[in-house]
Amino acid sequence: MKEYRFILLLIIIVIPLAGELKFRPFYDDFRFSLGPPVFFFFLLWMRRPSPWIPGFLAGLSVVVFRIALDWMWEESFDWYASLQHHGPVFFYYVTYAATFALTQIHKFKSRPIQVGLLGVVLEMAASCTELFFRYSLTDRLITLTILNQILIIAFFRSFVVVGFINLLELRQSQASEALQRQRNEEMLLLISHLHEESIHLKKTLQNAESITRESYELYQSLKNHHPPLDGSYAQKALSIAGQVHEIKKDNQRIYAGLSDLMTDETLSDYMPMEALAELIVATNRKYARSLGKDIQFGLHMQGRYPPCHVYTTLSLLNNLVANAVEAIDSAGQIDLFVYPAKDGVGFRIEDSGPGIPMKARELVFKPGYTTKYDASGNPSTGIGLYYVKEAVEQLGGTIDLRTGEDDRGTIFTLHIPIHSLTKEAD
Repeated sequence: MKEYRFILLLIIIVIPLAGELKFRPFYDDFRFSLGPPVFFFFLLWMRRPSPWIPGFLAGLSVVVFRIALDWMWEESFDWYASLQHHGPVFFYYVTYAATFALTQIHKFKSRPIQVGLLGVVLEMAASCTELFFRYSLTDRLITLTILNQILIIAFFRSFVVVGFINLLELRQSQASEALQRQRNEEMLLLISHLHEESIHLKKTLQNAESITRESYELYQSLKNHHPPLDGSYAQKALSIAGQVHEIKKDNQRIYAGLSDLMTDETLSDYMPMEALAELIVATNRKYARSLGKDIQFGLHMQGRYPPCHVYTTLSLLNNLVANAVEAIDSAGQIDLFVYPAKDGVGFRIEDSGPGIPMKARELVFKPGYTTKYDASGNPSTGIGLYYVKEAVEQLGGTIDLRTGEDDRGTIFTLHIPIHSLTKEAD
């Protein structure tokens, strides 16, 4: 409702002003101006299709505005003569609105040619109505020449407005598409992180199951021990088994919730490798900017691949590329290579960071090892590279780490069987 009132206010203000940009092709009081095409634009832009009130307000505001101009500039102002001179314009806009309602142009908004042709009909009907009221006070007649000129100008004005409207709608559609694409990318990255955490959680469930079983076996051993032992030891073992079992049940509920979220049908589980690689580069370029780093990214694709599992691929590569972003001090280069490998696909991530010392290379894949600390001095979890190594090996692949030339930079190389990433392997 507020938008509708705002458009009505714009009609009252803008159309009289646009009407002063004019020319008179018939050398009389009839004029062609920017008022009608602007009015046509507003009618097409309004969500509420009823044009009656806008037509009445447009006609009234134009007449009042032009009479006010006469009153301001003419020394011997005559109210009646001014009203007689400008009054027919009111019927122009009322007829324009009435014809707009009768032709129901809003039903054809997806067909620009039909809208343009109907716009010509509006112009012709409104112009002929104004000429009828204007010439009825004189001896002039509406001739074929006049109608031809009106028709030509109507074609021009109508299709200019339709073109402008379609240009705006195209820009709006592109903006909406870009926003939706950005939201999908953010959702894909979020779910890829959840996918990574779910793998850790699944492993925790397996550990909890194992601890529960072993605790119960210990309880049985203590209970049946000969000679009999203090019964409190057996009860403690049983209590531990029960508590771990409860933890496992809680984790199972969390795992089930994550699984439901990751199988949301609104997002595809599989995407082309090119799109996944571009997404990784784009998101880490934003990540680098958020850290105030000037990092150049290169993407080098070779070969063709079937659609790959989104969350598995993203969680592996995004971990390595994000680590490279964090490793670079303030400026540098990161390159992602995707290429065919034996029975699979190869990924290589090269960065120009400080590199990893020789003595630390065997430790980087160990859980808990980290060289990253937050602003408060707290270390990170140190499970990122450990997860990558575990996940790659579960997929039947290999991961290799080496230092670049002159002991600068780090190069991670992954070889993964293609069937482990594709839809056929699901």
